Formats: sequence, structure tokens, C-alpha cells
Amino acid sequence: MTVLSAEQSAVFDYIENTRQHVLVTGRAGTGKSTLLNHLAWHSEKQLVVCAPTGVAALNVGGQTIHSLFKLPIGVVADRDLDQDPALRRLLGAIETLVIDEVSMVNADLLDAVDRALRQARARPEPFGGVQVVLFGDPFQLAPVPGDPDERAYFADHYRSMWFFDAKVWNETDLGVVELRDIHRQSDPEFKSMLTAVRHGRVTAEIAHRLNTAGARPVPDEAPITLATRNDSVNRINAKSLAALPGRVQASSAEISGDFGGRTFPAEERLELKRGAQVMFLRNDPDGRWVNGTIGTVGRIKDTVSVEVDGEAFEVFPATWERHRYSYSSATKSLKREVVAEFTQFPLRLAWAVTIHKSQGKTYDAAVVDLGTRVFTAGQTYVALSRLTTIDGLYLTRPLRPSDIIVDRDVIRFLTEVPRIALQKPAAPA
Repeated sequence: MTVLSAEQSAVFDYIENTRQHVLVTGRAGTGKSTLLNHLAWHSEKQLVVCAPTGVAALNVGGQTIHSLFKLPIGVVADRDLDQDPALRRLLGAIETLVIDEVSMVNADLLDAVDRALRQARARPEPFGGVQVVLFGDPFQLAPVPGDPDERAYFADHYRSMWFFDAKVWNETDLGVVELRDIHRQSDPEFKSMLTAVRHGRVTAEIAHRLNTAGARPVPDEAPITLATRNDSVNRINAKSLAALPGRVQASSAEISGDFGGRTFPAEERLELKRGAQVMFLRNDPDGRWVNGTIGTVGRIKDTVSVEVDGEAFEVFPATWERHRYSYSSATKSLKREVVAEFTQFPLRLAWAVTIHKSQGKTYDAAVVDLGTRVFTAGQTYVALSRLTTIDGLYLTRPLRPSDIIVDRDVIRFLTEVPRIALQKPAAPA
């Protein structure tokens, strides 16, 4: 059972005991995911969890926003929303709506959620009276721009694409809670450097310190590479796997039910060899590894032996469940049922991974490959903040000022938005 920190407990109590709309944010490694999972399992409210993408929804045991609200893909704008009686009952029963990875949700989609809730519940107030709790860090992930027509629509109708510029916030308040206790790093100097990268305040001295640390030769047994591009990652993994002796052994995933497309949480066909470097894709219930732990493949039979820090673990296939919410007339409450299952070894080749897919992971060491250029805001911060210490940083090239990209709309929002003052629980006597 996860034990919350005093800070996380204070946020949980605030969400449970108020109806306030709140964004839970914070730097990388502050435990946002831990708090969200605790909330999902322990809230006394009729609570629903959703996320903008299929993988994000799987990771939090929820539904995608589009499938939960039955919204059309693309800009919703003022399109009619079709709601059958079952959907209206479901949306009518929600007390608290949790949206994870909200930084990837655009303003139009959040306004569509607002309109869907008002319509289904026949209540005119924002979100139809539902409390909305948002999780995410706008400094790390941004909404993905659509085609030119969609971009033009946002330029004409919104201050920006970001969720915090949705029109619903003109009618109601959004408070922010920023988790401050960093659990991933312990070195105060490295923490302050990461904060500078996050806010775009990197001095020449900080850049020199990071570049000097990252310029050390990569050891013979190279750590994982975090790269900006998929093709770089695929090339490194394929080349490294081919270089190992022996034959490839493959495991095909077992898939049942309606998975809603081909967005799977692990490889549909996982190819491994003895000696392959792999990353675990989910936490072990017994605490032997976590999502992001790196190991080396040993024996491969019905199970896969993976060595981590000198200790070999027998790894069995894991099952990811896709959930769907519905309303039970019998119990007068929401129920969450499994509608699809995906079973595969919770491993992926990990000589390299994209910076985007490293989101939420923790590494003791990594090679950061920013390629010819960084092309999205927050990419450098996400990569550097995966590391526990600066001693684990290896750079394929020195950081440049152009690598530190911070979205000005994010700075504006987090400067202007009111902060919620929390009362931390008293320490036991």
C-alpha cells in the first residue's frame, strides 16, 4: 500500500473535502502519479478518471476523454453532442472528474467536456456542477497541434491551445496546487539546475556545469539513451539487438475485447535475446522493480529472467485492463468494468527510448541525445529530470541556449493563476 507524504495527504484531503476545481501540478518527480492513483482507489466520491490518450488512460485505470464522453475526434466547437440515455445517466452520476496528463488536452476539448456535462445533467453551471481535478505539468507536455484548419480555428477563438485558456474558466475558478517535495532527486544543486531548465532561466554557469558533467565518456556498458526522435531510438535498439549472439525469441501479446485501436501499453510482438537491455513497463506489486527500471535479459523460456543490479528476477506476463465506466441503476452508483485485456511481458528494449516515452520514468544514468535540435517546449527538461543525479548524465553534444524552450503561455498562466494554500496534516505525537 502506498503511503502518501504529508504534502500529498494535504492535497488528497483538500480534493475530498471541497468542490473546488483544482490543477495538481509540480516538477518532475514530485509524486503526481502516486497521488492520482491513491485518489482513484480511496476517494469516497463518485469519481471517474480519464486521460487524453489511450496509453495514459491505461496507466491510470481510466478511459480516454473521447470514449468516456463519446466526443467526435478533432475540433468539437459548437457541433451537436449526441447523448443516449446511458451516457446521460453515467455523466449525471459523476461527482468528481479527474483528468490526467491535462497538459495534452486542448482548450476546445475541455470546453466540449464542460458542454457535455451541462447537457447530460441539465444543469447550467460550469461542468454541470461536477468537481474537476486536473493532473499534469504544462512545463513537460504540450497539446499536439492539429492540421492548418484546426490551428486557424484556435488562433481565431482562443488565446492559446492550452487547457487553461478554455472558455469555461471565464465562468468558474481554477486553483493550482503545486507539489514541491521532489522524491526523485536529493542533491539540492541538481534540483535547482532542473528548476532553472524548467523555467527557462539557465545561466551560463548552469549550462557549463551541465555540459561539463555530461561530457564524460560513456561507459562500455552504456546506459539508456533518451532521444528526441523515434527513428534514432529504433535504429539504436535494432542495431544493439542484432549485435548480440544467439537467436531472437519473440513473444506475441494476447489481446481480448475492444481495445479501441492499436494503442497498446507494450509491444504487440516483443523480440528479445539473452543479454538484451530492457526496461520494465509497470511497477512490481512486490516492489522488486518499478516502471522504468533497467535490467538485462538472462534465460528466456515461458518466463523471462531479468537481472537488475546483480539480482535475477523471474518475470511473468502482465495484463493491462481497459476499463469503461457505466451507471448501475441497482446500486445508484458508478461502476467500472473491464472491456479489454492486453497480456504481454512488461518489458521493452531499452538501449534507447524517446524522451516522450520516458515521461514519468526514473533513471540513475542516461545518455541524452537532443539530435540536431530540440523541437518542442519542455523536451530538454523532461530528459534531464528523469535522472536521479547529475553524475548519471551523459550528453551526445553540449546543451545550447536554443535547447531550452519554455512556452510563454505556460509562464503567463502559472504567474497569474491563484495558488491554493493547504493545511498539511499535523505530525503524529
